[in-house]
Amino acid sequence: MTAFRDWLQAHRGASTPTVRLYERDATDLVKELGEDVSSWTVRAVRDFVTDRAARSGVRITQKRITSLRSFLRFLNASGQSRTGLADVVPAVASWRLARLPRSLSEDEVARLIATCDGTAPGHIRDRAILLLLVRLGLRAGDVAQLRLGDIDWRGGTLLVAGKGRYQVRLPLPQDVGDALLAYLDHRAKTQSSDRMFLRSIAPTGPFKSGDGVSSVVERALQRAGIRSPAKGAHLLRHTAATQMLRNGVPLDQIGLVLRHRSLDMTAYYAKVDTSLLRGIAQPWPEAQS
Repeated sequence: MTAFRDWLQAHRGASTPTVRLYERDATDLVKELGEDVSSWTVRAVRDFVTDRAARSGVRITQKRITSLRSFLRFLNASGQSRTGLADVVPAVASWRLARLPRSLSEDEVARLIATCDGTAPGHIRDRAILLLLVRLGLRAGDVAQLRLGDIDWRGGTLLVAGKGRYQVRLPLPQDVGDALLAYLDHRAKTQSSDRMFLRSIAPTGPFKSGDGVSSVVERALQRAGIRSPAKGAHLLRHTAATQMLRNGVPLDQIGLVLRHRSLDMTAYYAKVDTSLLRGIAQPWPEAQS
């Protein structure tokens, strides 16, 4: 497990929460099949996955499959197991682009930001966090890991290091920059950490993971009285992409802002452009007179 952790961090650039999740699932597999990984068979691996899937939901199973495939690839790369075991892990039946992305309307975004009005230090911090999420489509982990030196104030850009150490500089909108400056005026001066955002409840310090950022979003949604099936920071990432599309930003440029590695991922948002879809939709034959 120690070697697996090192491999994830060195070769995959995995974050600490991801490493913890992958290690948990890998440990479960080793306990079930035994520590002699060279003796593992295709049937044993598949039976393990299907057994756990029968006792878990789809989302949990999908995450488990991802972590197990990564672990099996590590075993293969390090010469500890037979070739191709990662390829035998079955996939969960799931249809890409099957649902509409969950997002907030412009009115709901305004109400959400308005919940952070005032001079309370916690609200000033939360306003900056919410604007980063909804204007630039950042992930919760991006915001939690953001450092003071990542902002080029003179150039008006923001350096974001996301999944797999993929780095990109994004333009810093005026309202986001103003909110960050307001927060820095109230940020605890006693902290030696170079992380941009600190917890407002003692003991003060940087967020340990993106979960704290998602909690900021969830509390703001409650204050605004907004009911949404999604509660965390990813809701605002979807909202940012949806708003860009409705404002005429091309899909490839949206993909650059969201740091998608494939245009297929960005195409998920094309379904919210209902005006364009009406222009290309064909009537059902039964509806023709």
